[in-house]
Amino acid sequence: MTKERIYRWIFSILAFSSLFFLLGIMITLLVQALPMFKKVGILEFIGGKYWYPTYDPASFGILPLILGSAMVTTGAAFVCIPLGVGSALYLHELAGPVQRAIMKPAIEILAGIPSIVYGFFGMVIMAPMVQRFFGIPTGFNAFTASLILGVMATPTVCSISEDALNVVPGSFKEASLALGANRWQTLVKVTIPAAGSGISTAIILGLSRAVGETMTVLMVAGGAAVIPSSIFDPVRPMTATIAAEMGEAVVGSLHFHALFAIGLVLFVITFIFNIIAEMVSRRFRERLGLGR
Repeated sequence: MTKERIYRWIFSILAFSSLFFLLGIMITLLVQALPMFKKVGILEFIGGKYWYPTYDPASFGILPLILGSAMVTTGAAFVCIPLGVGSALYLHELAGPVQRAIMKPAIEILAGIPSIVYGFFGMVIMAPMVQRFFGIPTGFNAFTASLILGVMATPTVCSISEDALNVVPGSFKEASLALGANRWQTLVKVTIPAAGSGISTAIILGLSRAVGETMTVLMVAGGAAVIPSSIFDPVRPMTATIAAEMGEAVVGSLHFHALFAIGLVLFVITFIFNIIAEMVSRRFRERLGLGR
């Protein structure tokens, strides 16, 4: 009994420590961002069209940065959703034991590759290829960043989607086949709808990773803090701005606090993504009667 109490206290401390660190991050970001919001204002900061923190007078509008993040994340969705969900469906329904044993670890290895390696690959290989193929002035743009981010998010979407497919009771499939449906009809009409919430969770978490990625977009997105008019325009997402300018910002300056304000906005966006993913996941578990 004493051991059980000790274990319970240990795990309770670990659980609450995670909450403590999360709260600490939130407070730090909020405290450091407040001077910026007092000086500029939240609406002007978020809706401003110009990001010139070192000009005189300085402009602290992050709308171009938000649009840059939104553009590369949307582009990544067009890559990672078909690749990730399609790979999961293939592994679950079509791949044999040998293929599954080879492909599943290979896909998951992609998640372990450092982001700077993806960024280096994008700089050396993808950017010149995109520039030559489309005949554009530079290959460092939102399109190239979207491709790389989509590949990076694919293992997350694939892994969680396959887990969702595996949780679907086998009786669903057996009942469909018994009623005369073929394999394709069973997959489309029964298996995918039953795992729909789990697949949605996988997509949301994959896009959440794309939103928060730093090194890749810093290296291949182009670094232009302007409102993009095309996906082939250079952009600078919020994460890349923080990474590129934090080392040059004077501690305590308005520029310094503006970068923390960007971090706060990014934190809120990612937090919303995770809340949506948890809500969808809970709905998925309740729908299949798996409890909490």
